[in-house]
Amino acid sequence: MNDSRGTTALRRPLRLGVVASILTGVLLLLCCAGGTTAFFLSGLSGDAEDGDTLANEDCGPVRPVDIVGKLPRFPEYGDAQVRNAAIIIKVGQDMKVPPRGWVIALATAMQESGLRNLANSGVPASLALPHEGAGADHDSLGLFQQRPGWGTVAERMTPAYTARKFYEKLVGVQSWQRRPLTVVAQKVQISAYPDAYAKHEELASRIVNALSGGAARTIEIDGKALCDAAEHGQIAASGWTAPIPGQVGSGFRTASRPGHDGVDIAAAKGTEIRAAAAGRVLVATCDPDNWKRVNCNVDGYPGKGGCGWFVDLLHAGGYITRYCHMVVQPRVELNQLVAAGEVIGQVGSSGNSSGPHLHFEVHLRGDRSPRGAVDPNQFMRTRGAPLRRPA
Repeated sequence: MNDSRGTTALRRPLRLGVVASILTGVLLLLCCAGGTTAFFLSGLSGDAEDGDTLANEDCGPVRPVDIVGKLPRFPEYGDAQVRNAAIIIKVGQDMKVPPRGWVIALATAMQESGLRNLANSGVPASLALPHEGAGADHDSLGLFQQRPGWGTVAERMTPAYTARKFYEKLVGVQSWQRRPLTVVAQKVQISAYPDAYAKHEELASRIVNALSGGAARTIEIDGKALCDAAEHGQIAASGWTAPIPGQVGSGFRTASRPGHDGVDIAAAKGTEIRAAAAGRVLVATCDPDNWKRVNCNVDGYPGKGGCGWFVDLLHAGGYITRYCHMVVQPRVELNQLVAAGEVIGQVGSSGNSSGPHLHFEVHLRGDRSPRGAVDPNQFMRTRGAPLRRPA
């Protein structure tokens, strides 16, 4: 297999049109071989982390959260806020809500209250109860800023009660474990700013991992949490899944291929490729080869250049994933929102390739150039979706 870079680079503009609230800057695409595309995009709120931020805890066995003992510290939050996070997770554990729910609940509380049990200056009774600051949003109270329909003032100012009410509504959302965090949180909260939740997913996963033994790296199968097994469309609590099951062949920036900015995963032609996480389609097109030819409906060969049929997805946290060498035109379109595990195309050998495989890349901070590329093996492992041969 081969998808080394070609010797020429074609700069071609791509019009995205109006993309809701996520268009914030111009970035440059340098594809597998011979293609550059300038366009507007954003990081879906929040900056990507510099390294394996989810690898702070080994995965499993998932342990019960101790809400009274010593808790790990996070630079983003104080001790009281981390304690509130522990309460939210503990309630989810007691209710037997899968770990994906804990991540969604934390991200929601992080957006609504900054993990603080907030009173309300317009609700005098709340100020007489234990609180960690006062808000002024209508008559909203507590960690999840719940309004009177959720309970009494005293109930809404009780962290465990508010977490339970959140989970009760969460588990009633259809397909909640597979849908984007923003969509699910909005179904529960009905917020005026529904896109804001996504920026907290990364940190919420880190906190869940640290407090519960790496639970954000697990999937639920028959009521059991399995570590590092998110493939075949199964979604880890972190929100990630392996794009295809298979063994990595050519690796990331090896000694023999220092310009190889991704990994090659062997698979039969026609194997379905899945979105590694929920996101928005930035590119779904045929990449021109070294001679500026747009001919992806045929098998490629080493030295041809280009990614062939390929897709780039933008995920929460500013992460970008790239999927190259598809056999036919991708199943998704520009600006389309896709769910984690959704089929976006099929394995092929178009572009700069010597045989059927998926060339898969991960980029940080919305940087689609080689500067933003990181090793997909390490990145996906820390999210409970390692790239490996299926059992």
